Amino acid sequence: MRVAILISLAAATQLVACTQAGQQTSTPKTDEEKALYSMGVMLSENLLTFDLTDQELAMVRAGLSDGARDKSTLKPADIEALIPKIRELQTTRVAAASEREKTTGTEFLAKAATEAGATKTESGMVFKSVKEGDGPSPVATDMVKVHYEGRLVSGKVFDSSKERNEAATFPLNGVIQCWTEGLQKMKVGGTAQLVCPPEMAYGEEGRPPQMPGNATLIFDVELLEIVKEEAAPAAP
Repeated sequence: MRVAILISLAAATQLVACTQAGQQTSTPKTDEEKALYSMGVMLSENLLTFDLTDQELAMVRAGLSDGARDKSTLKPADIEALIPKIRELQTTRVAAASEREKTTGTEFLAKAATEAGATKTESGMVFKSVKEGDGPSPVATDMVKVHYEGRLVSGKVFDSSKERNEAATFPLNGVIQCWTEGLQKMKVGGTAQLVCPPEMAYGEEGRPPQMPGNATLIFDVELLEIVKEEAAPAAP
């Protein structure tokens, strides 16, 4: 826990600097600057679940700055004693974020179900065909190859095979329930949008920090092919 907290403190420097862009930092240009900036972005994931305000980030940054110069106003024993408070703060913020996601997700699902061409299934997911394919439809036991983009109701993209320029291949019964059901409604060559309620995705736990608990997920999926057994990759 102590290591994670220290990493989070380091990340705060980059995050606060970003909120004060134009005053203290500029866009990284050299490879070294880009490497340092990337380090800050990667470390910042440890702070996302705290949902810190600018003022709170400034306080974290002050602690990091003082500690790096051995000028901390708190003794090591004081900091150790505050670790339970840090855990409590994170737990509280995560719970609040989860409740917000549940509310906004329910509203988003209801609205998505009213769009032209959209269908809400008995399971609760919303399926909308964007382009009809002309090939066969897969069954749950098939291996499929797809391109996809996943995002939160806020519009934030959390995963995209298109950005990686690398299609994904997987057994249809080995993914979230929303995908297993939704892709069976598609035909090869088609594209569709799947709006997945949390109970058909990653539930109350989510996949922090990129995906909060109770998150409703939106996937744009293109079904490229049903992979034949002899062509399927070996199981890991």
